Amino acid sequence: MAKKIYTGIDIGTYHVKVVICAPGETTETPAAPMHIIGTGTASSKGMRHGYIIDVNEATKSVREALHRAQVAAKQRVRHARVGVGGVGLDEIRSSGAVSLTAFGGIVTDAAIERAKSESQKQASSRLVNRKVIHVIPLEYRIDGQPVLGQPVGLQGTKLTVNTLVITMLSQHYDDLIQAVESSGVEVDDVMASPLAASLVTLTKAQKMAGVVLANIGAETLSIVVFDNDVPVSVKVFPTGSADVTNSIALSFQVPLPEAEQLKRGAVTGSDIPSRKMDSLVSTKLKEMFTLVNAHLKSIGRQRLLPAGVVITGGGSGLTSASEVARAVMKLPSQTGQIGLLARASTVDATWAVAAGLCRWAYAEDMSGRTSSLAEILGGGWDSVKKGIRSLLP
Repeated sequence: MAKKIYTGIDIGTYHVKVVICAPGETTETPAAPMHIIGTGTASSKGMRHGYIIDVNEATKSVREALHRAQVAAKQRVRHARVGVGGVGLDEIRSSGAVSLTAFGGIVTDAAIERAKSESQKQASSRLVNRKVIHVIPLEYRIDGQPVLGQPVGLQGTKLTVNTLVITMLSQHYDDLIQAVESSGVEVDDVMASPLAASLVTLTKAQKMAGVVLANIGAETLSIVVFDNDVPVSVKVFPTGSADVTNSIALSFQVPLPEAEQLKRGAVTGSDIPSRKMDSLVSTKLKEMFTLVNAHLKSIGRQRLLPAGVVITGGGSGLTSASEVARAVMKLPSQTGQIGLLARASTVDATWAVAAGLCRWAYAEDMSGRTSSLAEILGGGWDSVKKGIRSLLP
């Protein structure tokens, strides 16, 4: 029997990253370590701020990264999960209510699905030209009273659910699917990139206490906020590590390739004083984390996340990122590490999205798709054992 493999594709503005994973020989639970058997990367073409502007060019980049990963893994990829995280990604808060009379006054899985569908219907006026990616329950109420935990089996007359509806522009979604499938791979599912990264970088304890995961890409900064085990916000800002590179090039009048190397401290013997370089990089990072801090304030979480800030993505490699985040947001800060992988030493936080997509696919296979995406995102891996299924409409 052929080895079962799982593939995640992260299409960023500067790079396409592909990770191919396989479960260990003795793996029996969704939380057990997986083996990375192949990785591939390619320079992104036809991309801008995380969305596709030229499908044909983007397809070439995906095909190249896939080829490299397949050669490394010695496996043919036929299906994959894809991360979506461009500036078109957004969130809507909504609510839906259903009568429990039709269910004998008992909350059932069917009643919950109807309530979530109703919440999406209530948000329909804000969904023009947008594709719903996830509908995540934030809170359940029965007859107006909040429910602690899952409501299945409880009695009442009306079930209400408050939801976080994550959407993206329909055109961006269609272009993304076309680029991947034109490369010869069928897209099984898509997940918001910040959520995918959280699957392998955040612990249940962090999500319970309250944490913000910040993924610094080339042209976007995407975040997901967890509080009390629930993903309460997903946001993408049109800024990223390329802004740091551009500022270095303009300030010191050096070519962009040299500016990129200077940014990462890879140039020795430069005439540019390190203090000036560090000050410029810190200034641009401060601008980024000020945006994140303002968003936390808008959702009532500013300085209220004890697990602090976890930084991933290409920008996480900037030496001062963690220190600047701590100073600006007045929260604990650290660079993310990929967990739940048997060979985590071969990848760093820049691969978190692609690795998280593999973890999601594997856990669904293990559990038979009997639980909700909200349980995996908010409940930690104990909930995964009950099963996972996508909340795609």
